[in-house]
Amino acid sequence: MSITEIAIKRPSLIIVIFTVLTVLGLISYSNLAYELIPKFSAPIVFINTVYPGASPTEVENSVSKVIEEAVSGVEKIVNIRSNSFEGISTVVVEFKQNANVDLALQEAQRKVNGAVSKLPDDAKTPILSKFGSDEFPVVSMGATGNLAPAAFFDLIKQRVKPVLSRIEGVGQINLIGGQEREIRVLINREKLESQGLSVLQVVQVIEAANLEFPTGKIKSDKEQITVRLAGKFQSINDMKNLAVLTTPNGALVKISDIAEVEDVTKEITDLSRLNRRSAIAIQVLKQSDANAVAVSDGVRKELQVLEKEFADENLKFKIANDTTDFTRDAVSAVDHDIMLAILLVALVMLMFLHSLRNSLIVMVAIPASLVSTFIGMYLFGFTLNLMTLLAMSLVIGILVDDSIVVLENIYRHMEMGKDKRKASLDGRNEIAFTALAITMVDVVVFFPLTLTEGIIGNIMRSFAWVVVFSTLMSLFVSFTITPMLASRFSKLTHLNPRNLFQLPLVLFERGLAYLTDQYTKLLEWAIRAPLHRILILVTTLTVFFSSFLLLTNGYIGNAFIVSSDRGEFIMKLELNKDANIQETNLAVIKAENYLAKQPEVTSIFSTIGRTTGVLSGQSTPYLAEVNVKMLPAEERTVRADIYARKVRNELEKQLPGIKVQ
Repeated sequence: MSITEIAIKRPSLIIVIFTVLTVLGLISYSNLAYELIPKFSAPIVFINTVYPGASPTEVENSVSKVIEEAVSGVEKIVNIRSNSFEGISTVVVEFKQNANVDLALQEAQRKVNGAVSKLPDDAKTPILSKFGSDEFPVVSMGATGNLAPAAFFDLIKQRVKPVLSRIEGVGQINLIGGQEREIRVLINREKLESQGLSVLQVVQVIEAANLEFPTGKIKSDKEQITVRLAGKFQSINDMKNLAVLTTPNGALVKISDIAEVEDVTKEITDLSRLNRRSAIAIQVLKQSDANAVAVSDGVRKELQVLEKEFADENLKFKIANDTTDFTRDAVSAVDHDIMLAILLVALVMLMFLHSLRNSLIVMVAIPASLVSTFIGMYLFGFTLNLMTLLAMSLVIGILVDDSIVVLENIYRHMEMGKDKRKASLDGRNEIAFTALAITMVDVVVFFPLTLTEGIIGNIMRSFAWVVVFSTLMSLFVSFTITPMLASRFSKLTHLNPRNLFQLPLVLFERGLAYLTDQYTKLLEWAIRAPLHRILILVTTLTVFFSSFLLLTNGYIGNAFIVSSDRGEFIMKLELNKDANIQETNLAVIKAENYLAKQPEVTSIFSTIGRTTGVLSGQSTPYLAEVNVKMLPAEERTVRADIYARKVRNELEKQLPGIKVQ
């Protein structure tokens, strides 16, 4: 007994099967994460090493070259390049496209660990990381309040940051700007030497005194109490009165006798501003497998709670950049396109099949196939992103192909006088290999894309798998649900011009007959004479080969990913390597003043001395980054990328000697 015969004679079994698939599909859909593009990692490993206080030349000779030599023995390396800045070394190792990045990272880590002993004593432990599409901030915001700068930074670092870190999916919180409190001990060398002390002794005494640790337990019959020694400094006077030495005559030498203790703020290494107002920038990075949209929602919800909790401090957050905004808009637009495609397909089916009943039978294939596809997406670890949703939009028309062919043949058998069940079984059996061939043509086109390696493979793999999943499901639907429904609900329809509902179908049928007649005449003309056949052939070849000129002559450009108008752009300013934070700040202020005058700009978020990317965790005083948000696309006349180039050209004139990207 064939699967179609089972579907016709035992419809309850097929209904149960697709009910289970629908439930599992909906559950899988609810667990799918949202992303803008599929998660991918390029075969690149970054090795960052901090060498405090070293010049670029010293960093290159003492750190960069040592790291380069250490990792040069790792397999499948294409090239190694390094950048040596003041106090920072960055080595970029690029591997072949077929290399396993995780294994390469482990091998590079082993090589670097073996070379740590050759690095300067003051150099920090090298940090290795791989490039990934999800290693950029999900949400960037500015925090403001009415507290003193040092107290406000302490509030953000000690109270706000831990709360945001506990949100599910949050991987890292970066703070930029603000003034952190610092207790500075200024030692008088003459007084120190007169007491026979060294700086190291003073440091050791302060460290030993500023401790808190358990000293034991007090037990009774009913309870147990842990006793802790609270020895941390509570005020500046506690530190000033700390005894460093006891003289032979019993006198105490205090910190205040040999040094001055000041409650100040740390030296400023980075700054941040939101709409030209000083703020502490907070960047939220997600975990590699986290749902970006869920992280964003969690952060926004928690920010509202924090603002209420610290209302007395007038704590306010303003989100400068949320990468999920564009993701939500893109997903919403694709969802809209999918629904529009379904409606258009339904309209076309109605016009050609001449029956609303037959059109609905065919349309069942779309939800039945798409919902079941979510199961495969969940099992393969895919996300709802532009590529997977694009695949769903593409296959809307493909999903009905098999069902149309099967239903059309069933209808033909009904016209031959067979009853609905007999026509459904014979019609499907007769057309089975044709439907299979239609499906396999699509599968063999997209399946090879699932085997592609490298970045392109990472991006296209989910796209291709979704097409393959849904296409194969549409074949299963055409062999089961379509003949099952046709055997119960399908009926012959004879168009009647007097029927108002059928009149548009009659007119469409007449127009289609006219087009068919005209095409027949054109085809007869094309094959009537040898000269006509040669003319058609020459014209076709000319058009075919001329199309390549569109590429070679620049009429059609090329890009890794199509440039989309997200209504925002990031501008990076790079000064000379010896520029300090103040000079960089002045350049950013000029750029902000220019941008604030532009009617298209709605928000300006600046970070000075810290940028996103490879050096995101390090202070680079000569670099700055300005995130610019613009009006919605429908409220302006210029694309964001074109406007960004215009801004860059203008700022390069106003900021001579400064590199603007």
